[in-house]
Amino acid sequence: MSAESASAIPKGQVDLSDFIDWSGVECLNQNSSHSISNALKQGYREDEGLNLESDADEQLLIYIPFNQVIKLHSFVIKGPEEEGPKTVKLFSNKEHMGFSNVSDYPPSDTAILSEDNLKGKPVILKYVKFQNVRSVTIFIEDNQSDSELTRVQKIVLYGTTVETTDMKGLKKIEDH
Repeated sequence: MSAESASAIPKGQVDLSDFIDWSGVECLNQNSSHSISNALKQGYREDEGLNLESDADEQLLIYIPFNQVIKLHSFVIKGPEEEGPKTVKLFSNKEHMGFSNVSDYPPSDTAILSEDNLKGKPVILKYVKFQNVRSVTIFIEDNQSDSELTRVQKIVLYGTTVETTDMKGLKKIEDH
């Protein structure tokens, strides 16, 4: 890990990619040859030549489930100056969202990405809204130049896991 990437991680927070349930990750309106894995998976997202690209228009709807409950603190979405995302809405624990109903729900948080954000500056979220997260839906509404193509080079989610008791692992105490 380079010193630059280490300093970008907010203190006490970890990259949550190890806690993503990859079998459930979905991205609507992605170009099939430039899919979500390119921007989200470690190794792929560090490759400058790989991108997530939108297909029919500039919007992308990304669903990311986790294999345990997490607290989401911040995120990084890197992209090029022109085609990089602009308006990003995050929804906590909203499943089965589509473009037809995304406007039916108030987002847990909304960010307008700056040039600094597109270069890797983290966006700090309204932490209280992301305390018990089982999944996050990221809606990229538009891009910097209002063009038809949105390009994302990297998505990193930062936070911590919620320590929970595994009730199945506990043994019942027998009455004597």
